[in-house]
Amino acid sequence: MTTVDPANLSIIHYPDPILRTRCEPLPEVTDEVRTVARRMIEIMLQAPGLGLAAPQVGLPWRLFVCHVPLDPADKDSRLDTDPASPLLTATPEPTVYINPVLSAPLNPVESESEGCLSLPDITGDIPRPRAITIEALDLAGSPFRQTATGLLARCWQHEADHLDGVLILDRMSSLSRLRVRSAVRSLEKAAGVR
Repeated sequence: MTTVDPANLSIIHYPDPILRTRCEPLPEVTDEVRTVARRMIEIMLQAPGLGLAAPQVGLPWRLFVCHVPLDPADKDSRLDTDPASPLLTATPEPTVYINPVLSAPLNPVESESEGCLSLPDITGDIPRPRAITIEALDLAGSPFRQTATGLLARCWQHEADHLDGVLILDRMSSLSRLRVRSAVRSLEKAAGVR
């Protein structure tokens, strides 16, 4: 792992090749990893966004941050699991997920509009399982497991896709892809690809 200056981190935009990189697991949670993760939270909140993956700031690490705040208007929004309702819908504060693994997708699959900080001004309908389980390490290097539904589950899946080099462009419906084609070409042209 190379040394990273967190002050130099910024959001990387499509079509930068790092966004197509399958990221490597972090062998350990070091002070550097913790510092980078905290800086990623700052960048995510300033953007503003709900999640940010390491490749979006130029790092090929299996790490992302996420914050889906509790929605007081949503009576089903909950932070803590309980026996009657084991699915999370929000995070109490920005959360770091190191070496995350998603499992147990629950049907139905639902299509919702998603955007991405690395694809400014581009949104599209993305089909994803309604609920998912995540296992990851926290900033102390301790493993944890959670299950979420709704926007939080969608955020986890979106950010985990980044760790495998998958973008929302790859998951969009054909109609959404057609609708954003000129915006994608503009990003490519600005980067000197077209």
